[in-house]
Amino acid sequence: MNTQKIIDEQSIERLISSHATENAEQINTILKKALLLKGLSSSDVATLIPIQSPALLDQLFQTAKQVKEMIYGNRIVLFAPLYISNLCGNDCAYCAFRATNQAIKRRALSQQEIAEEVKLLINQGHKRLLLVAGESYPNDGFQYILDAIETVYQTKTDRGSIRRLNVNIAPLDRENFHRLKQANIGTYQLFQETYHRETYSKVHLGGKKREYDWRLTAIDRAMLSGIDDIGVGVLFGLADWRFEILALLQHTEYLNTKYGVGPHTISIPRLEPALGSEIAASPPHPVSDVDFAKIIAILRLAVPYTGIILSTRESPETRRTALALGISQISAGSRTNPGGYSSENDQELAGQFALGDHRSLDEVIYDIASMGYLPSFCTACYRLGRTGHDFMDLAKPGEIKHFCSPNALATFEEYLLDFASPKTREAGEQLIQQELEKMGTKAQSLAIELLERIKAGQRDVFV
Repeated sequence: MNTQKIIDEQSIERLISSHATENAEQINTILKKALLLKGLSSSDVATLIPIQSPALLDQLFQTAKQVKEMIYGNRIVLFAPLYISNLCGNDCAYCAFRATNQAIKRRALSQQEIAEEVKLLINQGHKRLLLVAGESYPNDGFQYILDAIETVYQTKTDRGSIRRLNVNIAPLDRENFHRLKQANIGTYQLFQETYHRETYSKVHLGGKKREYDWRLTAIDRAMLSGIDDIGVGVLFGLADWRFEILALLQHTEYLNTKYGVGPHTISIPRLEPALGSEIAASPPHPVSDVDFAKIIAILRLAVPYTGIILSTRESPETRRTALALGISQISAGSRTNPGGYSSENDQELAGQFALGDHRSLDEVIYDIASMGYLPSFCTACYRLGRTGHDFMDLAKPGEIKHFCSPNALATFEEYLLDFASPKTREAGEQLIQQELEKMGTKAQSLAIELLERIKAGQRDVFV
């Protein structure tokens, strides 16, 4: 496969150089175009990148908020990462898990330990997890990952179970991607880290991950193996963010053209300090808060159907601001080391990176509900087959919210009844009433039916 056709660096550099200054007339035209929910071209994105003036920034941010609400409403999906291993054969200069880092204790959780972590997360109220592992596995190899997935799904407490597990693991060959598909995962998530080849070679110093093309084409192998729900992302701070956002758009356009399916999610982590990494403490291309806000807003306009994920790398203040810019998924109560939920104070088991938001799930939910956003634990689309083409057919025109809103209310009511603190329950019930009042007659009737079933003792009801 000719990967130069996926990421054309020369065309990106030309776009950046030819759109170096703010053009208010063109920007206003593009922002109006974005409201049609058809996405934006690379040239459009390049035109938005130089925005500097406060008035145009405000227009950009308001348009992004409007587009997000047109597609998804005001819901925010919540999840937690589940780190099961920090074993890794790669030497990535920015990562605490890098093979040459002697500062951390290596550990791969046993299946029993994984189950204990899952129980803790279930009992916090989580329904959706992201399984994460370093890019080496114990003696049983890839089977370790498959066993872990089975463990997560089979683990139950008297307070529930995990309904959907997304996966962020090393690129696979087609045979193992097929096995991963058979394990009933949700989204397969993989970050290119940086799309800039020269930078990629400088920060990936050893291991299989040095192979840029092998990583870039992993999504193709996943698609060809039957995995039609994928997530991509960039680790902002390694290379010029302007280049990265345009390359990310090229990758998205390529997937849409070849498979008819774009990324279900796009993740936008910024480089944060990591134990044993100099580059993580001093990013080569730091991204300011204003530029980070622009990244979120531009991606929302360029790829309106995608779920944009913001992790707990960012501070509570940054995360609050980002919710109004187009974010639709956030992690909460996260730990980024294997065993972190049951051994939070074990300094030998350092996380993959430093956390910026240390709040509990309940604290995060109270915060976002108080701001008027609807917390959601919905996993209905995965289990009803609304993935791949079916998801895109609903998300791209903004029809997905007709399912999202009632399901979000039902899962939020579950959380409020089973897990919430009194303060969060009070704020949440007020929010649910406000949301019902905003709904049309049909959607309101459907939502009320789901809520009544939850209050009557049923769980996991959805449309």
